Amino acid sequence: MEQLKCIIVEDEPIAAEILEHYIARVPFLSLIDKVTDAIYALELLQKIPVDVMFLDIHLPGLKGLDLLKILRKHPQVILTTAYREYALEGYDLNVVDYLLKPIQFNRFLAAVNKLTIPPVKPVVANTEEKEQPLRRHIFVNINKKNIRIHLDEIIYIESQREYIRIITDKQAYLVKYQLADFEVLLGTADFIRVHRSFIVSKARVRAYTATEIDVEAGSIPIGRNFKELVFKALESPIS
Repeated sequence: MEQLKCIIVEDEPIAAEILEHYIARVPFLSLIDKVTDAIYALELLQKIPVDVMFLDIHLPGLKGLDLLKILRKHPQVILTTAYREYALEGYDLNVVDYLLKPIQFNRFLAAVNKLTIPPVKPVVANTEEKEQPLRRHIFVNINKKNIRIHLDEIIYIESQREYIRIITDKQAYLVKYQLADFEVLLGTADFIRVHRSFIVSKARVRAYTATEIDVEAGSIPIGRNFKELVFKALESPIS
């Protein structure tokens, strides 16, 4: 399947990382760059071929819609914003879709289904078994380097104030992130929030009681406010 080359134009780091994670889960999309304002995007569009632009509306300096107005020809555009009032103007500029933040993966998938893909074929989410399935992953920034972490290697994640500690089969990673934001970035039911300071992989749970969960790396406490959701999640099969 031919891949569509994508760029993200977004000045909010968390929003950009969520979009990057979603793009990585769709086989026909390929992210080639991320920029934080419309001026950089304009320069990028003049240098390299781009098929799809995920464009925030409220950007520093030149706004997203203003960028579309000055482009004589633009790639397929999916707008991303926290504001509903620009939808009509966006569609007047021939955008493919209009995504409201916070963006859920099912809504993202519905939007990219509207893209023109040569040759045109029905879009299928990357959830079916294949001969060589693509392992789901995320990238985290550590010492100015984006490190790939496969989701099936994560045992649990622990909050440490403004940082989180990601415990995997291979090593532990200390990343500057809020746990709630990272929970959104994971975007899968295979992980559960069991405590205000812990997220656990369902596949790594060996046993649990009313107060704690046992995983390969040790025992994780279950928060009092999380008990009902934890028990319900552990009784459900992994998706």
